Amino acid sequence: MKRYINAALIYAILAMAGGVFYREFTKFNGFTAETALSVVHTHYFLLGMVFFLLLLLLEKSFSFTDAKTGRVLVIYQIGLNLTAVMFVLRGVTQVVAPALSTGLDAAISGVAGIGHILLGVSLVLLLVRIKRGVSAAQG
Repeated sequence: MKRYINAALIYAILAMAGGVFYREFTKFNGFTAETALSVVHTHYFLLGMVFFLLLLLLEKSFSFTDAKTGRVLVIYQIGLNLTAVMFVLRGVTQVVAPALSTGLDAAISGVAGIGHILLGVSLVLLLVRIKRGVSAAQG
């Protein structure tokens, strides 16, 4: 359970840092349009901090965590951080507006897509683990 609260704390810090970076970077560059930087803050708060706080509560109630759960959570965190890094990269390129090659532009989108796929698959696997823990707790 300590791992869940520590992860929630780290993601809360990352969320706040993402929000401050978004605000200050766009202000410094005089950028007022929409940018992918705006979603880093909310992704880290919801899919990071809130997610791990919910896991903490579920673990306290149903004790579903085992080695398999740990592996699924590693994949989840890789997916979340990969997605966030690609949001930052995409957002910075939107603000600075360098001439990106078609390949590099597609690579940023593709890697962000891989991050989302890892998030989605690991979320489903984790829900299955929780379901098994709830079933076991109910007898």
